[in-house]
Amino acid sequence: MNPLRESELLINRRHFFGRTAAGLGAAALGSLVNARLFGADNVVANILGQPHTRPKAKRVIYLFMAGGPAQMDLLDCKPKLETLHQTELPDSIRMGQRLTGMTSGQKNFPVVKSMFKFSRHGQAGTQVSELLPHIASLADDIAVVKTVNTEAINHDPAITYIQTGFQQPGRPCLGSWLSYGLGAANQNLPAFIVMISSGKESDQPLYTRLWGSGFLPSEFQGVQFRGSGDPVLFLSNPPGIDSSTRRRMLDGMAKLNAKQHEGYQDPEIATRIQQYEMAFRMQTSVPELVDVKNESQSTLDMYGPDVKKPGSFAYNCLLARRMAERGVRFIQLYHRGWDQHNNLPKRIREQCLDTDQPSAALLRDLKARGLLEDTLVLWGGEFGRTVYSQGKIEKDNYGRDHHGRNYAVWMAGGGIKPGITYGETDDFCYNIAENPVHIHDLNATILHCLGVNHEKLTYRFQGRDFRLTDIHGEVIKGLLA
Repeated sequence: MNPLRESELLINRRHFFGRTAAGLGAAALGSLVNARLFGADNVVANILGQPHTRPKAKRVIYLFMAGGPAQMDLLDCKPKLETLHQTELPDSIRMGQRLTGMTSGQKNFPVVKSMFKFSRHGQAGTQVSELLPHIASLADDIAVVKTVNTEAINHDPAITYIQTGFQQPGRPCLGSWLSYGLGAANQNLPAFIVMISSGKESDQPLYTRLWGSGFLPSEFQGVQFRGSGDPVLFLSNPPGIDSSTRRRMLDGMAKLNAKQHEGYQDPEIATRIQQYEMAFRMQTSVPELVDVKNESQSTLDMYGPDVKKPGSFAYNCLLARRMAERGVRFIQLYHRGWDQHNNLPKRIREQCLDTDQPSAALLRDLKARGLLEDTLVLWGGEFGRTVYSQGKIEKDNYGRDHHGRNYAVWMAGGGIKPGITYGETDDFCYNIAENPVHIHDLNATILHCLGVNHEKLTYRFQGRDFRLTDIHGEVIKGLLA
Protein backbone atom coordinates (compact mmCIF):
# COMPACT_ATOMS: atom_id res chain seq x y z
CA MET A 1 0.00 0.00 0.00
CA ASN A 2 1.09 3.58 -0.68
CA PRO A 3 2.61 4.90 2.58
CA LEU A 4 0.79 8.24 2.18
CA ARG A 5 -2.52 6.46 1.71
CA GLU A 6 -1.81 4.28 4.76
CA SER A 7 -1.11 7.41 6.81
CA GLU A 8 -4.41 8.96 5.72
CA LEU A 9 -6.30 5.83 6.76
CA LEU A 10 -4.73 5.98 10.22
CA ILE A 11 -6.09 9.49 10.79
CA ASN A 12 -9.50 8.32 11.96
CA ARG A 13 -11.66 9.38 14.89
CA ARG A 14 -10.15 6.90 17.33
CA HIS A 15 -6.58 7.94 16.53
CA PHE A 16 -7.46 11.64 16.63
CA PHE A 17 -8.77 11.41 20.16
CA GLY A 18 -6.02 8.96 21.06
CA ARG A 19 -3.31 11.35 19.92
CA THR A 20 -4.86 14.40 21.58
CA ALA A 21 -5.17 12.45 24.83
CA ALA A 22 -1.57 11.26 24.70
CA GLY A 23 -0.35 13.89 27.15
CA LEU A 24 -2.92 12.87 29.72
CA GLY A 25 -2.19 9.20 29.08
CA ALA A 26 1.52 9.74 29.60
CA ALA A 27 0.81 11.49 32.91
CA ALA A 28 -1.34 8.58 34.03
CA LEU A 29 1.32 6.06 33.04
CA GLY A 30 3.98 8.11 34.75
CA SER A 31 1.99 8.07 37.97
CA LEU A 32 1.85 4.29 37.78
CA VAL A 33 5.57 3.88 37.20
CA ASN A 34 6.71 6.52 39.70
CA ALA A 35 3.95 8.07 41.78
CA ARG A 36 6.38 10.31 43.65
CA LEU A 37 6.88 12.33 40.47
CA PHE A 38 3.43 13.67 41.25
CA GLY A 39 4.19 14.54 44.86
CA ALA A 40 2.48 11.51 46.40
CA ASP A 41 4.50 9.82 49.10
CA ASN A 42 1.59 7.75 50.42
CA VAL A 43 -0.36 6.92 47.30
CA VAL A 44 -3.85 5.53 47.63
CA ALA A 45 -5.49 4.57 44.33
CA ASN A 46 -9.08 5.74 44.65
CA ILE A 47 -11.52 5.07 41.85
CA LEU A 48 -14.70 6.47 43.36
CA GLY A 49 -13.15 9.18 45.48
CA GLN A 50 -13.95 9.22 49.20
CA PRO A 51 -16.24 6.54 50.68
CA HIS A 52 -19.92 7.47 50.53
CA THR A 53 -20.26 7.49 54.32
CA ARG A 54 -17.84 7.50 57.21
CA PRO A 55 -16.38 3.97 57.33
CA LYS A 56 -16.12 1.89 60.47
CA ALA A 57 -13.85 -0.65 58.75
CA LYS A 58 -10.76 -0.07 56.63
CA ARG A 59 -10.27 -3.67 55.58
CA VAL A 60 -11.95 -7.09 55.47
CA ILE A 61 -10.67 -10.52 56.45
CA TYR A 62 -13.07 -13.13 55.04
CA LEU A 63 -12.63 -16.63 56.47
CA PHE A 64 -14.52 -18.68 53.89
CA MET A 65 -15.33 -22.25 54.94
CA ALA A 66 -15.76 -23.85 51.52
CA GLY A 67 -18.20 -26.75 51.42
CA GLY A 68 -20.93 -25.61 53.79
CA PRO A 69 -20.53 -25.98 57.60
CA ALA A 70 -23.45 -27.62 59.42
CA GLN A 71 -25.14 -24.78 61.31
CA MET A 72 -27.05 -27.00 63.76
CA ASP A 73 -23.77 -28.63 64.83
CA LEU A 74 -21.89 -25.35 65.33
CA LEU A 75 -23.84 -22.13 65.88
CA ASP A 76 -27.60 -22.81 65.82
CA CYS A 77 -28.63 -24.82 68.89
CA LYS A 78 -31.90 -26.77 68.46
CA PRO A 79 -32.73 -28.68 71.67
CA LYS A 80 -36.05 -29.97 70.29
CA LEU A 81 -34.12 -32.10 67.82
CA GLU A 82 -33.41 -34.42 70.77
CA THR A 83 -37.05 -35.56 70.76
CA LEU A 84 -37.37 -35.34 66.96
CA HIS A 85 -34.30 -37.50 66.31
CA GLN A 86 -34.92 -40.14 63.62
CA THR A 87 -38.50 -38.99 63.01
CA GLU A 88 -39.57 -38.14 59.47
CA LEU A 89 -39.17 -34.50 58.46
CA PRO A 90 -42.76 -33.25 57.93
CA ASP A 91 -43.80 -32.19 54.44
CA SER A 92 -45.12 -28.98 56.00
CA ILE A 93 -41.53 -28.11 56.97
CA ARG A 94 -39.80 -29.26 53.80
CA MET A 95 -42.46 -27.61 51.59
CA GLY A 96 -41.29 -29.25 48.39
CA GLN A 97 -37.73 -27.97 48.68
CA ARG A 98 -35.61 -28.41 45.59
CA LEU A 99 -33.15 -31.21 46.34
CA THR A 100 -29.64 -31.91 45.15
CA GLY A 101 -28.76 -35.01 43.17
CA MET A 102 -27.41 -36.62 46.35
CA THR A 103 -30.80 -36.86 48.10
CA SER A 104 -33.35 -36.44 45.30
CA GLY A 105 -33.83 -40.22 45.21
CA GLN A 106 -34.39 -40.61 48.95
CA LYS A 107 -37.83 -41.81 50.02
CA ASN A 108 -37.33 -40.92 53.66
CA PHE A 109 -35.87 -37.84 55.31
CA PRO A 110 -35.01 -38.80 58.89
CA VAL A 111 -34.25 -35.89 61.23
CA VAL A 112 -30.87 -36.20 62.92
CA LYS A 113 -30.00 -34.28 66.06
CA SER A 114 -26.59 -32.77 66.66
CA MET A 115 -24.21 -35.15 68.41
CA PHE A 116 -22.45 -32.21 70.05
CA LYS A 117 -23.26 -30.27 73.20
CA PHE A 118 -24.03 -26.55 73.21
CA SER A 119 -23.48 -24.17 76.09
CA ARG A 120 -23.99 -20.47 76.71
CA HIS A 121 -21.08 -18.03 76.60
CA GLY A 122 -20.53 -14.35 77.21
CA GLN A 123 -22.79 -11.77 78.81
CA ALA A 124 -25.53 -12.37 76.25
CA GLY A 125 -25.40 -16.15 76.67
CA THR A 126 -24.58 -16.90 73.03
CA GLN A 127 -25.00 -20.63 72.41
CA VAL A 128 -21.96 -22.21 70.75
CA SER A 129 -21.09 -25.85 70.11
CA GLU A 130 -18.39 -27.69 72.03
CA LEU A 131 -16.61 -28.00 68.66
CA LEU A 132 -15.74 -24.28 68.80
CA PRO A 133 -14.36 -23.67 72.32
CA HIS A 134 -11.95 -20.94 71.24
CA ILE A 135 -14.55 -18.92 69.34
CA ALA A 136 -17.01 -19.53 72.19
CA SER A 137 -14.57 -17.80 74.54
CA LEU A 138 -14.92 -14.69 72.35
CA ALA A 139 -18.73 -14.66 72.34
CA ASP A 140 -18.80 -11.05 73.53
CA ASP A 141 -16.74 -9.99 70.50
CA ILE A 142 -18.74 -11.65 67.72
CA ALA A 143 -22.19 -11.43 66.19
CA VAL A 144 -23.73 -14.77 65.24
CA VAL A 145 -26.11 -14.51 62.27
CA LYS A 146 -28.35 -17.58 62.04
CA THR A 147 -30.51 -16.65 59.07
CA VAL A 148 -28.25 -16.17 56.06
CA ASN A 149 -29.93 -17.67 53.00
CA THR A 150 -29.38 -18.31 49.30
CA GLU A 151 -31.27 -19.84 46.39
CA ALA A 152 -28.30 -21.89 45.20
CA ILE A 153 -28.12 -25.56 46.22
CA ASN A 154 -24.85 -26.72 44.62
CA HIS A 155 -21.33 -25.63 45.45
CA ASP A 156 -20.11 -23.83 42.37
CA PRO A 157 -23.18 -21.62 41.80
CA ALA A 158 -23.49 -21.04 45.55
CA ILE A 159 -19.88 -19.89 46.04
CA THR A 160 -20.05 -17.87 42.83
CA TYR A 161 -23.29 -16.28 44.05
CA ILE A 162 -22.10 -15.17 47.48
CA GLN A 163 -18.77 -13.97 46.05
CA THR A 164 -20.08 -12.14 42.98
CA GLY A 165 -23.82 -11.60 43.49
CA PHE A 166 -24.72 -13.89 40.58
CA GLN A 167 -24.82 -17.67 40.21
CA GLN A 168 -23.17 -17.73 36.79
CA PRO A 169 -19.47 -16.91 36.29
CA GLY A 170 -18.24 -13.69 34.76
CA ARG A 171 -18.88 -10.97 37.32
CA PRO A 172 -16.43 -9.30 39.72
CA CYS A 173 -16.11 -10.72 43.23
CA LEU A 174 -16.49 -8.79 46.46
CA GLY A 175 -12.75 -8.24 46.86
CA SER A 176 -12.48 -6.88 43.33
CA TRP A 177 -15.39 -4.50 43.89
CA LEU A 178 -13.71 -3.15 47.01
CA SER A 179 -10.35 -2.85 45.26
CA TYR A 180 -12.05 -0.94 42.46
CA GLY A 181 -14.08 1.24 44.80
CA LEU A 182 -11.56 2.02 47.52
CA GLY A 183 -8.18 1.20 45.98
CA ALA A 184 -5.00 0.09 47.72
CA ALA A 185 -3.71 1.49 51.01
CA ASN A 186 -0.22 0.06 50.49
CA GLN A 187 1.64 0.75 47.26
CA ASN A 188 3.91 -2.26 47.77
CA LEU A 189 1.26 -4.97 48.23
CA PRO A 190 -1.87 -5.90 46.30
CA ALA A 191 -5.17 -4.55 47.59
CA PHE A 192 -6.72 -8.03 47.41
CA ILE A 193 -4.91 -11.22 48.49
CA VAL A 194 -6.22 -14.81 48.57
CA MET A 195 -4.87 -17.82 50.47
CA ILE A 196 -6.17 -21.41 50.39
CA SER A 197 -5.85 -24.23 52.91
CA SER A 198 -7.41 -27.68 53.02
CA GLY A 199 -8.76 -30.04 55.63
CA LYS A 200 -7.90 -33.72 55.80
CA GLU A 201 -10.66 -34.67 53.35
CA SER A 202 -11.02 -31.94 50.72
CA ASP A 203 -12.44 -32.82 47.34
CA GLN A 204 -14.39 -29.69 46.44
CA PRO A 205 -12.54 -27.59 43.82
CA LEU A 206 -12.07 -23.84 43.98
CA TYR A 207 -11.68 -21.88 40.75
CA THR A 208 -9.49 -18.80 40.31
CA ARG A 209 -12.44 -16.90 38.85
CA LEU A 210 -13.85 -16.75 42.41
CA TRP A 211 -11.28 -14.03 43.08
CA GLY A 212 -11.36 -12.67 39.54
CA SER A 213 -12.28 -9.15 38.48
CA GLY A 214 -14.86 -10.17 35.86
CA PHE A 215 -15.50 -7.21 33.59
CA LEU A 216 -13.58 -4.80 35.83
CA PRO A 217 -10.00 -4.03 34.74
CA SER A 218 -7.78 -6.96 35.66
CA GLU A 219 -5.69 -4.91 38.11
CA PHE A 220 -8.54 -5.42 40.59
CA GLN A 221 -8.40 -9.22 40.66
CA GLY A 222 -7.14 -11.06 43.72
CA VAL A 223 -3.54 -12.20 43.97
CA GLN A 224 -3.29 -15.79 45.20
CA PHE A 225 -0.48 -16.64 47.60
CA ARG A 226 0.75 -20.21 47.30
CA GLY A 227 1.16 -22.60 50.21
CA SER A 228 4.68 -23.76 49.28
CA GLY A 229 7.74 -22.36 47.53
CA ASP A 230 7.62 -18.69 46.60
CA PRO A 231 4.31 -17.22 47.86
CA VAL A 232 3.83 -15.71 44.40
CA LEU A 233 5.09 -17.29 41.18
CA PHE A 234 8.29 -15.77 39.77
CA LEU A 235 8.79 -13.70 42.92
CA SER A 236 12.50 -14.51 42.80
CA ASN A 237 14.66 -13.34 39.92
CA PRO A 238 16.04 -16.11 37.68
CA PRO A 239 19.76 -16.93 37.85
CA GLY A 240 21.92 -14.17 36.37
CA ILE A 241 19.32 -11.42 36.90
CA ASP A 242 19.80 -9.00 39.77
CA SER A 243 17.54 -6.20 40.98
CA SER A 244 19.16 -3.44 38.92
CA THR A 245 18.95 -5.53 35.75
CA ARG A 246 15.33 -6.27 36.46
CA ARG A 247 14.67 -2.54 36.98
CA ARG A 248 16.20 -1.67 33.61
CA MET A 249 14.12 -4.36 31.89
CA LEU A 250 10.91 -3.02 33.44
CA ASP A 251 11.75 0.56 32.47
CA GLY A 252 12.27 -0.53 28.87
CA MET A 253 9.02 -2.50 28.84
CA ALA A 254 7.16 0.46 30.36
CA LYS A 255 8.33 2.69 27.51
CA LEU A 256 7.18 0.16 24.91
CA ASN A 257 3.83 -0.26 26.61
CA ALA A 258 3.45 3.52 26.90
CA LYS A 259 3.82 3.83 23.13
CA GLN A 260 1.15 1.15 22.70
CA HIS A 261 -1.10 3.01 25.12
CA GLU A 262 -0.68 6.23 23.14
CA GLY A 263 -1.95 4.53 20.03
CA TYR A 264 -4.78 2.39 21.42
CA GLN A 265 -5.77 3.90 24.78
CA ASP A 266 -6.49 0.38 26.01
CA PRO A 267 -6.84 0.42 29.82
CA GLU A 268 -5.43 -3.12 29.98
CA ILE A 269 -2.08 -1.73 28.78
CA ALA A 270 -2.00 0.62 31.76
CA THR A 271 -2.96 -2.35 33.94
CA ARG A 272 -0.04 -4.32 32.52
CA ILE A 273 2.41 -1.55 33.43
CA GLN A 274 0.94 -1.27 36.90
CA GLN A 275 1.18 -5.03 37.44
CA TYR A 276 4.83 -5.14 36.37
CA GLU A 277 5.60 -2.35 38.81
CA MET A 278 3.66 -4.04 41.61
CA ALA A 279 5.51 -7.30 40.93
CA PHE A 280 8.84 -5.49 41.24
CA ARG A 281 7.87 -3.92 44.56
CA MET A 282 6.51 -7.25 45.82
CA GLN A 283 9.95 -8.81 45.38
CA THR A 284 10.92 -6.81 48.46
CA SER A 285 7.65 -6.50 50.38
CA VAL A 286 6.40 -10.11 50.16
CA PRO A 287 9.47 -11.88 51.62
CA GLU A 288 9.28 -9.51 54.59
CA LEU A 289 5.53 -10.12 54.91
CA VAL A 290 5.77 -13.92 55.06
CA ASP A 291 8.82 -14.02 57.33
CA VAL A 292 7.29 -14.81 60.72
CA LYS A 293 10.51 -15.54 62.61
CA ASN A 294 10.25 -12.26 64.50
CA GLU A 295 6.81 -13.10 65.89
CA SER A 296 6.88 -13.76 69.61
CA GLN A 297 6.56 -17.33 70.84
CA SER A 298 3.39 -16.40 72.72
CA THR A 299 1.84 -15.19 69.47
CA LEU A 300 2.81 -18.35 67.61
CA ASP A 301 1.46 -20.51 70.44
CA MET A 302 -1.83 -18.62 70.32
CA TYR A 303 -2.40 -19.66 66.68
CA GLY A 304 -1.73 -23.32 67.41
CA PRO A 305 0.70 -26.08 66.42
CA ASP A 306 0.30 -25.67 62.65
CA VAL A 307 1.23 -21.99 62.56
CA LYS A 308 4.71 -22.65 61.17
CA LYS A 309 3.45 -24.86 58.36
CA PRO A 310 3.10 -22.74 55.19
CA GLY A 311 -0.27 -23.39 53.58
CA SER A 312 -2.05 -24.34 56.82
CA PHE A 313 -5.07 -22.39 57.99
CA ALA A 314 -3.20 -21.31 61.13
CA TYR A 315 -0.28 -19.96 59.09
CA ASN A 316 -2.68 -18.15 56.75
CA CYS A 317 -4.49 -16.56 59.71
CA LEU A 318 -1.20 -15.21 61.05
CA LEU A 319 -0.33 -13.85 57.60
CA ALA A 320 -3.79 -12.27 57.43
CA ARG A 321 -3.03 -10.30 60.58
CA ARG A 322 0.33 -9.22 59.13
CA MET A 323 -1.42 -8.17 55.91
CA ALA A 324 -3.98 -6.18 57.88
CA GLU A 325 -1.14 -4.34 59.64
CA ARG A 326 0.33 -3.46 56.24
CA GLY A 327 -2.89 -2.07 54.80
CA VAL A 328 -4.10 -4.87 52.52
CA ARG A 329 -7.71 -3.96 51.77
CA PHE A 330 -9.32 -7.38 51.33
CA ILE A 331 -7.88 -10.66 52.61
CA GLN A 332 -9.71 -13.87 51.80
CA LEU A 333 -8.84 -17.22 53.35
CA TYR A 334 -10.52 -20.29 51.88
CA HIS A 335 -10.48 -23.49 53.91
CA ARG A 336 -11.71 -26.53 52.01
CA GLY A 337 -13.27 -29.70 53.39
CA TRP A 338 -16.68 -28.79 54.87
CA ASP A 339 -18.72 -30.80 52.35
CA GLN A 340 -19.74 -33.54 54.78
CA HIS A 341 -22.27 -35.79 53.04
CA ASN A 342 -21.11 -38.73 55.16
CA ASN A 343 -19.10 -39.41 58.30
CA LEU A 344 -19.95 -35.90 59.47
CA PRO A 345 -19.15 -36.27 63.21
CA LYS A 346 -15.55 -37.31 62.52
CA ARG A 347 -14.93 -34.89 59.69
CA ILE A 348 -16.45 -31.82 61.33
CA ARG A 349 -14.31 -32.43 64.42
CA GLU A 350 -11.22 -32.44 62.22
CA GLN A 351 -12.27 -29.23 60.46
CA CYS A 352 -12.89 -27.45 63.75
CA LEU A 353 -9.55 -28.59 65.13
CA ASP A 354 -7.93 -27.01 62.06
CA THR A 355 -9.86 -23.73 62.15
CA ASP A 356 -11.28 -22.87 65.59
CA GLN A 357 -8.08 -21.94 67.43
CA PRO A 358 -6.51 -19.96 64.53
CA SER A 359 -9.77 -18.06 63.89
CA ALA A 360 -10.02 -17.06 67.55
CA ALA A 361 -6.30 -16.23 67.66
CA LEU A 362 -6.74 -13.91 64.70
CA LEU A 363 -9.48 -12.01 66.54
CA ARG A 364 -7.42 -11.84 69.75
CA ASP A 365 -4.33 -10.72 67.86
CA LEU A 366 -6.19 -8.00 65.96
CA LYS A 367 -7.84 -6.80 69.16
CA ALA A 368 -4.57 -6.70 71.10
CA ARG A 369 -2.98 -4.55 68.38
CA GLY A 370 -5.92 -2.16 68.11
CA LEU A 371 -6.82 -3.44 64.63
CA LEU A 372 -10.13 -5.21 65.27
CA GLU A 373 -11.95 -1.92 65.63
CA ASP A 374 -11.39 -1.09 61.96
CA THR A 375 -11.08 -4.63 60.56
CA LEU A 376 -14.25 -6.50 59.61
CA VAL A 377 -13.81 -10.27 60.09
CA LEU A 378 -16.36 -12.66 58.62
CA TRP A 379 -16.57 -16.47 59.02
CA GLY A 380 -18.95 -18.61 56.95
CA GLY A 381 -19.53 -20.76 53.89
CA GLU A 382 -21.68 -20.83 50.77
CA PHE A 383 -24.66 -22.57 52.45
CA GLY A 384 -25.43 -24.84 55.42
CA ARG A 385 -26.51 -28.45 55.83
CA THR A 386 -29.86 -30.23 56.05
CA VAL A 387 -31.37 -31.32 59.36
CA TYR A 388 -32.25 -34.65 57.78
CA SER A 389 -29.63 -37.30 57.21
CA GLN A 390 -28.28 -38.13 53.79
CA GLY A 391 -28.74 -41.88 53.76
CA LYS A 392 -29.24 -43.96 56.89
CA ILE A 393 -28.27 -42.96 60.40
CA GLU A 394 -25.85 -45.55 61.77
CA LYS A 395 -25.06 -44.89 65.43
CA ASP A 396 -22.87 -41.76 65.35
CA ASN A 397 -22.26 -41.89 61.62
CA TYR A 398 -24.42 -39.73 59.40
CA GLY A 399 -24.15 -37.07 56.73
CA ARG A 400 -26.04 -33.94 55.79
CA ASP A 401 -26.86 -32.55 52.34
CA HIS A 402 -26.62 -28.94 51.13
CA HIS A 403 -29.10 -26.47 52.64
CA GLY A 404 -29.44 -22.86 51.51
CA ARG A 405 -32.69 -21.88 53.24
CA ASN A 406 -30.87 -20.90 56.42
CA TYR A 407 -27.33 -21.15 57.69
CA ALA A 408 -25.09 -19.43 60.22
CA VAL A 409 -22.07 -17.15 60.01
CA TRP A 410 -20.28 -14.99 62.53
CA MET A 411 -18.93 -11.46 62.13
CA ALA A 412 -16.69 -9.29 64.28
CA GLY A 413 -15.05 -5.87 64.41
CA GLY A 414 -15.29 -3.06 61.87
CA GLY A 415 -18.73 -1.65 62.69
CA ILE A 416 -20.49 -4.89 63.70
CA LYS A 417 -22.39 -4.97 67.01
CA PRO A 418 -20.55 -7.44 69.28
CA GLY A 419 -22.06 -10.06 71.57
CA ILE A 420 -25.36 -10.54 69.75
CA THR A 421 -27.26 -13.29 67.97
CA TYR A 422 -29.26 -12.10 64.98
CA GLY A 423 -32.19 -13.96 63.43
CA GLU A 424 -33.99 -17.13 64.42
CA THR A 425 -34.85 -20.39 62.69
CA ASP A 426 -37.61 -22.93 63.35
CA ASP A 427 -37.33 -25.92 65.69
CA PHE A 428 -36.10 -28.07 62.83
CA CYS A 429 -33.35 -25.60 61.88
CA TYR A 430 -34.87 -25.79 58.40
CA ASN A 431 -36.67 -22.49 57.77
CA ILE A 432 -36.22 -18.89 58.90
CA ALA A 433 -38.58 -17.76 61.65
CA GLU A 434 -37.48 -14.12 61.89
CA ASN A 435 -34.97 -11.61 60.49
CA PRO A 436 -33.78 -13.23 57.24
CA VAL A 437 -30.41 -12.15 55.83
CA HIS A 438 -30.07 -12.85 52.13
CA ILE A 439 -26.53 -13.00 50.80
CA HIS A 440 -27.22 -9.71 48.97
CA ASP A 441 -28.07 -8.19 52.37
CA LEU A 442 -24.88 -9.63 53.83
CA ASN A 443 -22.76 -8.11 51.05
CA ALA A 444 -24.59 -4.78 51.32
CA THR A 445 -23.80 -4.73 55.04
CA ILE A 446 -20.13 -5.53 54.46
CA LEU A 447 -19.86 -2.66 51.98
CA HIS A 448 -21.68 -0.34 54.37
CA CYS A 449 -19.15 -1.03 57.12
CA LEU A 450 -16.45 0.15 54.71
CA GLY A 451 -18.38 3.33 53.97
CA VAL A 452 -19.64 2.17 50.57
CA ASN A 453 -23.27 2.49 49.47
CA HIS A 454 -23.89 -0.79 47.63
CA GLU A 455 -26.38 0.93 45.31
CA LYS A 456 -23.79 3.48 44.20
CA LEU A 457 -20.82 1.16 43.66
CA THR A 458 -21.49 0.45 39.98
CA TYR A 459 -19.63 -0.21 36.77
CA ARG A 460 -21.07 0.23 33.28
CA PHE A 461 -20.57 -2.81 31.07
CA GLN A 462 -22.31 -3.69 27.81
CA GLY A 463 -24.70 -0.76 28.20
CA ARG A 464 -25.81 -1.55 31.74
CA ASP A 465 -24.73 -0.46 35.21
CA PHE A 466 -23.74 -3.50 37.28
CA ARG A 467 -23.21 -3.79 41.01
CA LEU A 468 -22.30 -6.51 43.51
CA THR A 469 -25.82 -6.76 44.90
CA ASP A 470 -27.46 -6.67 41.45
CA ILE A 471 -30.85 -4.96 42.03
CA HIS A 472 -31.29 -6.31 45.55
CA GLY A 473 -29.84 -6.04 49.03
CA GLU A 474 -30.53 -4.06 52.20
CA VAL A 475 -28.12 -3.11 54.94
CA ILE A 476 -28.97 -5.08 58.09
CA LYS A 477 -29.12 -2.28 60.65
CA GLY A 478 -29.61 -4.70 63.53
CA LEU A 479 -26.04 -5.93 62.97
CA LEU A 480 -24.45 -2.49 63.14
CA ALA A 481 -22.69 -1.13 66.19
